[in-house]
Amino acid sequence: MTTTPADLERYIARRELVLDRVRKLLVERLHVDREPDTIDPDTPLFGTGLGLDSVDAVEMVVSLEDGFGLKLPDDALGRRVMRTVGKLVDLVLAFEDAQASASEPAAAPQSVEVGHE
Repeated sequence: MTTTPADLERYIARRELVLDRVRKLLVERLHVDREPDTIDPDTPLFGTGLGLDSVDAVEMVVSLEDGFGLKLPDDALGRRVMRTVGKLVDLVLAFEDAQASASEPAAAPQSVEVGHE
């Protein structure tokens, strides 16, 4: 599948929209003491990054489920999935893509013409 410049622009706009929502979630629900637009996507969520802890991780999962309508698997609390702000954005985008794919009707079978000699 070829990606066109228009496809890329739509993806970037969509990613920026989700990033803005995740940043606001971090500030409003988890009380991160920063302005939303100053939170870099590569900022670690835990430790020296935003300083979140395990209680915050649980609240983040609940907030993502409420805010984006997604249902995270039990292993989503692992640091692998929730390592940075950008990883949260990736998670939401992947969920939205999966939802969109699941709601698309299956492609109709294509007929094949057989030539007669």
